[in-house]
Amino acid sequence: MDRASPPRRRHHGSRRDPAINDAVLDAARTLLVTRGYAGTSIDLIAATAKVSRPAVYRRWRTKAHLIHEAAFPDLGPDPCEADLSAEIARLCRGALAMYADPVVREAVPGLLHDLRMEPAMRRLLNDRLEAAARRQLAAQLADAADARSGVDADTVMDAIAGAAWYAVCVRRVTDLDAAAAQLADLVCHGVLRRD
Repeated sequence: MDRASPPRRRHHGSRRDPAINDAVLDAARTLLVTRGYAGTSIDLIAATAKVSRPAVYRRWRTKAHLIHEAAFPDLGPDPCEADLSAEIARLCRGALAMYADPVVREAVPGLLHDLRMEPAMRRLLNDRLEAAARRQLAAQLADAADARSGVDADTVMDAIAGAAWYAVCVRRVTDLDAAAAQLADLVCHGVLRRD
């Protein structure tokens, strides 16, 4: 009598426990604020999260990838404002608020350094943070009747991001609403056609 052998189970590796991901990301955020980027190591993150070092490296290839995800969690692009001036104001408020977050403020200098060392990190930063917003703004600029011809969405986004970072991280601006309004006004004067 032939017995059917039991079906073979495929082994796809261990299931990732989302609680470990959350603990590691929370530990990274806490350590960034208390110790800065340079003082935040994978070993310290693992110890703070009460997980093993290999558990961290199974999830993130490098410290920069981990810190990037901790500082910039996956968020879908926000809906655009219909009016170009309102959209620029929204982008200015968003950039200032993002850089004002203590985790982001501590993460950015180290991540910028790592961008120089690893081109793949540069693509990751662009893809996760800005690519969708840049495409949305480019489409809006192309359709806006009141936009000057030849205005480049990348340049507008660079101006907003650079000014917001400098205002918050270097000048330590605290009145984000006033800074956003002033920045939006300045950017709009460069973008919109004046009759």
